[in-house]
Amino acid sequence: TEYNNTPDHPLHPPLTKKLDILRRCFELGENIQLVSEETGYSRASIYTWRKKYIQKGAVALMNLADDPRGKLPEGKPASSNEFESLKSQLQKMQLEIDILKETIEVLKKDPGVDLTELKNREKAVIIGAIKGKYPLPLLLSRLQLASSSYYYQLKTVGNPKENKVLTGRIITLFQKNSGRYGYRRIHALLVREGNRISEKVVRRIMAKECLVVPVKRKGKYHSYAGEITPEVPNIIKRDFRADAPNQKWLTDITEFAIPAGKIYLSPIVDCFDGLLPAWKIGTPPDADLVNGMLKDAVDTLHSNEHPLIHTDRGCHYRWPGWISGWKMPA
Repeated sequence: TEYNNTPDHPLHPPLTKKLDILRRCFELGENIQLVSEETGYSRASIYTWRKKYIQKGAVALMNLADDPRGKLPEGKPASSNEFESLKSQLQKMQLEIDILKETIEVLKKDPGVDLTELKNREKAVIIGAIKGKYPLPLLLSRLQLASSSYYYQLKTVGNPKENKVLTGRIITLFQKNSGRYGYRRIHALLVREGNRISEKVVRRIMAKECLVVPVKRKGKYHSYAGEITPEVPNIIKRDFRADAPNQKWLTDITEFAIPAGKIYLSPIVDCFDGLLPAWKIGTPPDADLVNGMLKDAVDTLHSNEHPLIHTDRGCHYRWPGWISGWKMPA
């Protein structure tokens, strides 16, 4: 605490100090932890300054003592040179932030990357993204890119012949890997070969060429397993009306997907009033599920009640356990 609140090391450093720390960490690529230990300001403070800078610019980092709008001491006129110098410094820092944002978002580079090590094509991509906000000569100067090289990159990026070569290579890699590689893995292979290209370009080309990885999706549950027993007649024939309870019953198995997994509901529905004489829930849709439900339903019947039950002819309703479950006790 003593070290962090002295005249030589104030608790809230001036704007120039904050800008210098941000430049060291996020432009020159110095280790943030080492800079924090050297300057005495925490890593959390440095990241907070960076967040404010990205959102609102250098003005957000100014303390009250840095605010040029305060009343000047009487007899000391405002210096236009100082104002212009500060304005120029703010514009320069905003340019650095915009370049850094495009480097991270478009080129997927590390925040500490050295801009001088970027390829000409990468520099052209950055300039194209922010040239509406800054003069082109200023951008070319900051990125150390000759105007001739910049216009050459503009010409070659949109060159149909070059795009055709790239498309052919993507198709070859896709087919070579049996159509199992998506755009991320294809992009990784291209980068490994020395190509500098955005994932978005690879994805767009693959979509245009219909290079889609087939995904086998697990289908919904159904109980039909073929004709494993003699076919029974369809007596109901879609007439689901009943004049009294326990004349016509309907049953089926329904699958539910919940966070814990899949569960299966096996109910019997009475066509007279829609009530459930019996129902069971289980995790495996097996014979025990439907046979247990059937036993519970039969136990609710009187000796003179013999309902007709309608199913979807799934395998559960054609096994011996289901058929024998209909035998009423004497």
